[in-house]
Amino acid sequence: MLVPEVSEGYAALVMSGIEHHLLKEGYFYLVASHHHRADLIEEYPQLLMGRFVDGLITVDTPWHHDLPVPVLTVSGHNPAVGVSNILLDHDRAAELALRHLQQLGHERIAIIKGQAFSSDTEVRWKSISDAAARLKLRLDPKLTVQLEGELATPQLGYRVTKRLLEQKQRFTALFAFNDISAIGAIGALRDAKLEVPRDVSVVGFDDIQSAAFQNPRLTTIRQPLKKMGTIAAETLLRRIARPEDDSYPREIVVEPELIVRESTARAPK
Repeated sequence: MLVPEVSEGYAALVMSGIEHHLLKEGYFYLVASHHHRADLIEEYPQLLMGRFVDGLITVDTPWHHDLPVPVLTVSGHNPAVGVSNILLDHDRAAELALRHLQQLGHERIAIIKGQAFSSDTEVRWKSISDAAARLKLRLDPKLTVQLEGELATPQLGYRVTKRLLEQKQRFTALFAFNDISAIGAIGALRDAKLEVPRDVSVVGFDDIQSAAFQNPRLTTIRQPLKKMGTIAAETLLRRIARPEDDSYPREIVVEPELIVRESTARAPK
């Protein structure tokens, strides 16, 4: 497995689904973390091939290699020879989140985009922009910020939300790139003496395990991350068992779900 990092959040939940299935099927696996370094993304597949692996699964990793073994990518968004890609329906995810906020009366919605290196960032931003157009919601460029920094920590969401607040641009809701940044955003809002959700509603993305135990409990778009990992492992093992079969799926799309908890409410008058 090639992953950006091993920490709470997206990659860890995908990995849990992968390893559960591989262990059940009696497969030994290796994990390499590249921290989005281009040299390691280039080097690690060759190192793993030197250890005679039967196949590779990559998570949130740009992929352009042509290898003689089956490759599964999770959120890779890179069509390549010999690759099956597990993807979320980002159009549906964006519409679920924005429609939920619109139905609560929110019109001034801040957006936290993902880091430039994340495979999902531009795909999701396009989906958000398209969904906003369909719902006739205007997204103010002054209310759009982007995460900066390598590691997935709440500090990144805290930092960009603080920057939003310093601009003195009013907003009543915030849609974050992931739950980790949403948790940081709530911290920044509280430090500014704003209450969630009375003053500002917050929606996360992923539904990590701790989202349901935050204060307030986090409304979020659930990616079936563990299921995505399981699908990746199942598909990879089928391809390993039938290397001559060229009818493998090039793309498998999974559906998101809106999980409404306590961090969203009607827009303040």
